[in-house]
Amino acid sequence: MAVDADVPAAVREVLAPLLAARLEHARGLDTLFARDLAERVADFALHGGRRVRPRLLWWSLRACGGGEPAQIRAALRVCAGLELLQTCALVHDDVMDAAPTRRGRPALHTALAHQYADDAPGAARRLGEAAAVLAGDLALAWADDLMTDLLLDATGLPPDAVRRVRDGWRATRTEMVAGQYLDVHGQATAQRTTTRAVRAACLKSALYTVERPLELGAALAGADRTATGALCRAGRCAGLAFQLRDDLDDLFADPAVTGKPSGGDVREGKPTYLMAVALARAAADGDPAALAVLDAVPGRTGLTEAGLDRIRDAVTATGAHDLVREKIERLAHRALRHLAEVDLERGPAARLHALFAEITGTAGRCPEPVGGLPSAAAGPEPHGGPGPAPLGGAHSVTSASEDGR
Repeated sequence: MAVDADVPAAVREVLAPLLAARLEHARGLDTLFARDLAERVADFALHGGRRVRPRLLWWSLRACGGGEPAQIRAALRVCAGLELLQTCALVHDDVMDAAPTRRGRPALHTALAHQYADDAPGAARRLGEAAAVLAGDLALAWADDLMTDLLLDATGLPPDAVRRVRDGWRATRTEMVAGQYLDVHGQATAQRTTTRAVRAACLKSALYTVERPLELGAALAGADRTATGALCRAGRCAGLAFQLRDDLDDLFADPAVTGKPSGGDVREGKPTYLMAVALARAAADGDPAALAVLDAVPGRTGLTEAGLDRIRDAVTATGAHDLVREKIERLAHRALRHLAEVDLERGPAARLHALFAEITGTAGRCPEPVGGLPSAAAGPEPHGGPGPAPLGGAHSVTSASEDGR
């Protein structure tokens, strides 16, 4: 199948004509609006990053046996909608985080501020931020337009598949906003606890980035409750591992690899799981030096590289770095065990395994489980069926007993 060979390219082929039509309409409304906002939104969406969400959706569809023409058409359009939703999320996220760059180039609000630095020297920054909020809103509007058109004309799809896609899309948007709010609320109030960090990570990344795309692919394929539930559980584990890896990379990875400045989360005082574990360990060990660094420095936008080095040293000394890395690997392996609970198409399932390794950074370190594992082998389950599980509780993927371990 042609899409199998290059999922990102196939999604781009769908996005390009859709965005061209939106740009034509925008230019008809106002050339300034089209140039400053609409064209930037289209460029951002067309030249996306790794297309993780579309790839997860596609290989979930294929792993569940999907591949009929109607399923392919619908899947690629949902993938395009997810990319526009991601455009909205990232453009808004950069404003909230005051992030100057994205994907190795100026963030949208930064680019607009630079563009008008001479024309509006006293208001360029404010203009850039306001424009980015509107640009994100525009991306969300385009995403909803695309999904509305799909759901109104879902030729060849069973009504149940259409209903499941509609419900999944609705939930995804709200969960994304809820996770982002918990993130900024924790940042403003300095509530850096492991429980709060996990809850935000589940909403912001585990559900939005991994579990929901897998669920949407399964819905389009007409997968039963058992297969969908296993994919959702796998996605919850892999998605949380993805966020914990992102926390580590923000502080310890090379900015040339991540495409954004090192230590952005620390400078903004984000309540990440990594920092929450480091604080908990320093307190438990009675380490006043580490506590002083971890309590006093985060949240200072002018933090120097030397200051970041002190935080890195403190996080490492508490053992938080290694503990979070171990947790990532446990979650990644658990995700693979969940995939092995059901009979998926072998080739596409292998692609899902590879994707999980890519997003969690565990390639070569997380042995692939043998197929056919009984459910009990995976330990306590996040939830018993398709759709998102309740966040928290004794059987969540991140129970309190694991915090700080």
